[in-house]
This record gives sequence, C-alpha cells and structure tokens, in this order.
Amino acid sequence: MAIGFTLQEMLTRDTVEITRWRLSRVHLMNDNRYPWLVLLPAVADLTELHDLNASDQTILMAEITQASLALTKLHTPDKINVGALGNMVPQLHIHVIARFRSDDAWPAPVWGAHPAVPYETEELQVTLENLRQAL
Repeated sequence: MAIGFTLQEMLTRDTVEITRWRLSRVHLMNDNRYPWLVLLPAVADLTELHDLNASDQTILMAEITQASLALTKLHTPDKINVGALGNMVPQLHIHVIARFRSDDAWPAPVWGAHPAVPYETEELQVTLENLRQAL
C-alpha cells in the first residue's frame, strides 16, 4: 500500500508522526493551540477522497472516527472538525481537530487564523505519548 508513497514537504515540516494505522499515517499538527491530528492515507498519488477505492474509503472513515474518539477522550472538546481541503497541499490528508469555544480561532476555521505556535520539546513528547495511548 505505501509503495511510492511520499509525504509532501509542507506536511513533513508542519507535522510530527504519531503512529501508523492500517491505511493512514497519523500525524500531529505542530501547533499547540489546537489538538490537531492529520491522517495521511499511505497510497501514492492521492489528491481526492474519491481517488481511494471503496474498501479504503471505508477504512479511512473508521480511522477518522478512531481519531475523533481519541481527541474527544483526551480533551472533551466542544466540537470535532474534520476536513480535507488540499488547497495548499494537494496530497490527500484529513484534518481532525478538537475545537473549543475558548480557542483562538473559534468559531472560525483554524486555517490562517494565527501563525502556528510549535510545541516545546517536553510538551511535544508528553502530547505524543498521550496520543499514542489514546489512539
């Protein structure tokens, strides 16, 4: 499945890998203001959800649900946002973001609201460990 799959440079720069699932690589967006996962189906040359075969679409939906439940368990958000935009990075990737009425961008989308605030080293390690346990 991952033959020929490479991560686009912006995703490599802006995210940290947490784990690998059956279809997707699960990454953390390096912005400590939002509990924000990025699911990357490890299939070469994907840009759209409909590029996945029916079986992989079903797997991806289950993985989105699993990511959403993990964020809900860890953070008790007011809302989980799920999106696949691809305007800046055409490689298919799914954002799963825990949102709070008190967050910096609420109720607007998080994209472009503010510059990212990267995790400090220790905070990143704790966050990754908590996510690995929850996922």
